[in-house]
Amino acid sequence: MAYGVKDNGFGFFLLLYYNQVLGLPARLASLAIFIALLVDAVSDPVVGTLSDRLHSRLGRRHPFMYASALPVAFAFYLLWNPPPLGEHGLFLYLLGMAITVRTLITFYEVPSSALAAELTADYDERTTLSSARHFFGWAGGILVSMLAYLFLLVPSPEQPVGQLNPRGYETYGALAAVMMAVAILLSTAGTHRNIPDLKPPPPRRRRSLAVTLRELRQTLARRSFFALFGFGIFAAMAGGLVGAMSIYLNTYFWELRSDQIGLLVPSGFLSAALALPATPWLAARTGKKTAAIGLSVTALLLSPIPYAARLLGWMPDNGTTELLGLLILYNVVEVALLIMSTTLVSAMMADVVEESELSTGRRSEGVLFAARSFVGKSLSGLGVVMATGLLGAIGFPDGARPGAIEPEVVRNLGLVYAPTLMVLYGLAILALSAYTITRSQHEANLAALREG
Repeated sequence: MAYGVKDNGFGFFLLLYYNQVLGLPARLASLAIFIALLVDAVSDPVVGTLSDRLHSRLGRRHPFMYASALPVAFAFYLLWNPPPLGEHGLFLYLLGMAITVRTLITFYEVPSSALAAELTADYDERTTLSSARHFFGWAGGILVSMLAYLFLLVPSPEQPVGQLNPRGYETYGALAAVMMAVAILLSTAGTHRNIPDLKPPPPRRRRSLAVTLRELRQTLARRSFFALFGFGIFAAMAGGLVGAMSIYLNTYFWELRSDQIGLLVPSGFLSAALALPATPWLAARTGKKTAAIGLSVTALLLSPIPYAARLLGWMPDNGTTELLGLLILYNVVEVALLIMSTTLVSAMMADVVEESELSTGRRSEGVLFAARSFVGKSLSGLGVVMATGLLGAIGFPDGARPGAIEPEVVRNLGLVYAPTLMVLYGLAILALSAYTITRSQHEANLAALREG
């Protein structure tokens, strides 16, 4: 949930807030976000390695998780409450705070993700656990977004467009910070009792940088890992593009008011609720890889439909109840498909842990999940940059007001977005097809480890 709240802010609000509300040029705002992602991505394997090797009475993962709660919440609050600064100062502030928030959340998210592979080795239980994890991640992001649209990003006498209300974003930062701190502490304390049953760290010994890099290469040298790694590259780019563009599309392409977006956003709760039981059920019957590819292909085929229908004149007029109803229905189905496919990919990564251990003799959950997080974070930043590039290519103006933009610009917004998204989803599916670990192969790996 904490990561979902953070990801919601970075993916959906941050670019618009610093660009359209605070006046930072889009190229500088997206550059700061992208640089912060790259720095954060580098920190992921470091934290993963440290959490694999830590010796403490609280185990390998929990010390990092406990320590992150309050600092990351305070940094997130500061991100949304900058002091009065000029363009150069605002760029540096955004860059510094984005790096700080992302680095601090890494100290929670990477050990927490690695913990999932330690709690159970069962093929199906891992899918169930991954489903619960993704459910709360989406629920946290959706909840804070819904509260923002319905109660914070509302019109005022000074600002008639709720999505551009600066006071709302300042309060949003405080609300999200509290939610993150509470979620981290509850999650960490809730799994505290499992510490005695978790895998122990390897024996203490000195490792040179060359040895560490060699062990890292050995851990990651798995075909199935690279299949998930490739999926993560293109899925992260698509996610970054969707996150950065969604508020532009809802505000300017569909011309939804903040209260209408506030009704659209909660539909994600239904998506997450549908995905929670459906993902383990489907994976148990078809296998994780088959289910993940099938769901991703369906999501790809559905992704351009509403935009193509609007450009062809087949959608209800903007501002109508019928349009909002269709967008809610589309959102429920599309988001459910994406939640289910990404849930299965996370469960598939957990199964790589034993395959790697069988080959290297080391448990490296932290490194494996950090590597996937590394590419996800760094490439989602590229998705934000791509969104900025698309906005620049169609001549989208700064300080724009809904209904006051040239119709050709609005048309081009949908015309370039949907095909770009389809290409990224297609490449992600192609990469995933190289994954090789089946249920029987995973069980054989577990049996070999027991015998060895």
